[in-house]
Amino acid sequence: MSDIIQLLPDAIASQIAAGEVIQRPASVVKELMENAIDAGADRIQLIIKESGKNLIQIIDNGCGMSESDARMCFERHATSKLRAADDLTHIRTMGFRGEAMATVAAIAQVELKTRRHADELGTRVLMEGSALKSQEPCQTAPGTSIAVKNLFYNVPARRNFLKSNSVEMRHILDEFQRLALAHPDLFFSLHHNDSETYHLMPGNFRQRIVGVFGKSFNQRLVPVSEDTDILKMSGFVGKPEFAKKSRGDQFFFVNRRYIKSGYLHHAVMAAYEELKLLPKGVHPFYALFLTIDPSRIDVNVHPTKQEIKFDDEKLVYNYLKVAIRHALGQYSVTPSLDFEQGGSFSPTRLTPRSSSGSLPTIESSATAKPRPSSGGSSSGSSGGGITTGLSERRRAQHNLDNWQKLYENLGDEPEAAPMFPETEEDSGVITLESKISQNTEEQGPNLLQGFKDDKVPYQIHARYIISPIKSGYILIDQQSAHERILYERYHETLGKQQASSQGQLFAQTIELTPPDAVLLTEMLPDLRLLGFDIEPFGANAFVVNGLPAEVAGKKGEAEIIDHLLSQYREQLELKLDTREAIARAMARSAAVKRGQRLSQTEMQEIINQLFACENPLRSPSGRACYISFNLDDLERQFAE
Repeated sequence: MSDIIQLLPDAIASQIAAGEVIQRPASVVKELMENAIDAGADRIQLIIKESGKNLIQIIDNGCGMSESDARMCFERHATSKLRAADDLTHIRTMGFRGEAMATVAAIAQVELKTRRHADELGTRVLMEGSALKSQEPCQTAPGTSIAVKNLFYNVPARRNFLKSNSVEMRHILDEFQRLALAHPDLFFSLHHNDSETYHLMPGNFRQRIVGVFGKSFNQRLVPVSEDTDILKMSGFVGKPEFAKKSRGDQFFFVNRRYIKSGYLHHAVMAAYEELKLLPKGVHPFYALFLTIDPSRIDVNVHPTKQEIKFDDEKLVYNYLKVAIRHALGQYSVTPSLDFEQGGSFSPTRLTPRSSSGSLPTIESSATAKPRPSSGGSSSGSSGGGITTGLSERRRAQHNLDNWQKLYENLGDEPEAAPMFPETEEDSGVITLESKISQNTEEQGPNLLQGFKDDKVPYQIHARYIISPIKSGYILIDQQSAHERILYERYHETLGKQQASSQGQLFAQTIELTPPDAVLLTEMLPDLRLLGFDIEPFGANAFVVNGLPAEVAGKKGEAEIIDHLLSQYREQLELKLDTREAIARAMARSAAVKRGQRLSQTEMQEIINQLFACENPLRSPSGRACYISFNLDDLERQFAE
């Protein structure tokens, strides 16, 4: 029998290696920009076309390469950063594996132009599928220019697996931001489809954060600084009031190398939690530099070089937690009672308001009446939509949050609905039986038969709705149920392409970060179908002329758009199409929240609309909308 083991051709081996190193266009951006930084460049330009699928070009003014080095850099495991095995324990450069250029050349068409500052002529090299096409002298500026064209042209399966242009561009922006933050002393620029997205001048770290994320971040930062014999820490953490529910604005840099570490993230969160600064489920901004002896870490863990092993992780954890806690305490970022806020402290703040005070309502489509509009402050809604309560109520609620925590077990809020309220006679309420869908055979007749109009629903802990049925009762999660209702409504609206918008008296201009601007631009056609009247207004700026009735008047325009984008990013991770992701994001953003008090009319309307849905069992995220309880089971619970 003949031998069957043989060496793979270099081209095939490089394509296999590319599967680990180059996962998407953002991977190419990361590797090439790191090479430019290692070359000593202080000016780096990134040019992108079609989210990197057609062109990725890096232009730098670094040291350049000789004619032989220009050809050698495309060989596998060829590097200028290592000479001996001991060098692995003293790595200070971004790259060191010698794989990037070879793997990129294996799956793309690459044009390299390079010249050393002392040379009169440079070198031009053309590579295609690991094959050298040409090499010749050329006239070029000092430094290096690398153009990567038609990525994955010879690996069609990998190219088909790439996401939409907005998703791929978002990943490119993430990599660009990380490198720009890690090196605030360098100039960076980014052009996408002939439009400049970033123009970052050299400066200090605070200036770089403001340049990347916007001027609003300048007031959100708390400096962190700690210098020990083991490591040095510096950077900024965000004030707790600006924390977001979604992650993404958290950055760790170890010796200027961006890393991902759930362990260190836990240390940051522990510092906030010990000071009781953050509610559950939110994540603060932070950008922290850790400088440590390279011999005490191992960066050769993963081809992406974004994982690091510390020789003493517990020590780093404790240092980080203490430093952040000290910074937050030093700058008085702690909860306090402000007795001067909004004038003098008056006992009337603690007294119940009159019954005339407005609460957020969910109007029945049968009883809803048009409201007079007063510009952008109008809170009118369509059938089943949520309207906002008095702003005074929200302010009072916010001012008394800390007080309520002290007395949370001693009684309900003054405006809270009683656990067992008296039955209200409301002829305008649509009963469950009259509005239930005839197509929901699994639910309708069996579950709701015998429901009587005089059996009103009750709210429990401002989270759940309990309603009696013939066989027992059902317990409804108000947020999940309303998400299901809104999701099906938005999904239908997007399919029918019917727009319904509530105009603003004064158009509002909002400014977004470049990644958010890219997302919103992609969403605009579908958002207009849902009632959003938004137009681009220069670089990363948009004008909001109108909003859907369900969300108009509830919050500020900027807050609504920010929350929508946050929810949309989460849906994109589920690999949904654009319209499906928007429908889910809108439903989650506009739905009533757990903790929101509802009137009996609102609760009844949620029940009516839930069981008119095609799928009343679960919310779009898969959470159960209701649980049914059998009367016989209850009787057995009380039996001796």
